Amino acid sequence: MKAKHQRLTLGVVALVAIIGAALLAMSALKDQAAYFYSPADVKRTRIEPGKAVRLGGMVADKSIVRQPDGVTIRFVVADGADTVPVVFKGIVPDLFKENSGVVAEGRFDAGGTFIADNILAKHDERYMPPQLEGDKHKTGKVE
Repeated sequence: MKAKHQRLTLGVVALVAIIGAALLAMSALKDQAAYFYSPADVKRTRIEPGKAVRLGGMVADKSIVRQPDGVTIRFVVADGADTVPVVFKGIVPDLFKENSGVVAEGRFDAGGTFIADNILAKHDERYMPPQLEGDKHKTGKVE
């Protein structure tokens, strides 16, 4: 076999291997393609209790209730269409507050409450470090 044919054969085999690997990866990740479920997605698609998922949305206004034990917190995640009650036991991030974005990792219980294992607070897209506040923040210019 000539060197030219060997390179061509090797190239075709490599291309088939790459396509096969991509198809296997897509097949394995088809159920996890979404970064998180919104409350409307939760109501639309029945998620079985105990399955590990991510829930994302906004923390509803006046929904944060801290329990007497000092570690458990209850709140509601909303997306404008639906809401989901959430229970989290632990320390929440500094950016966690009402009317702010949140992604919670955990599982649903049989009653439809989301039991969060981890809370990820999201800042808005206009975030500026504290050093750039004031007039610099409004103009976006750093002097």
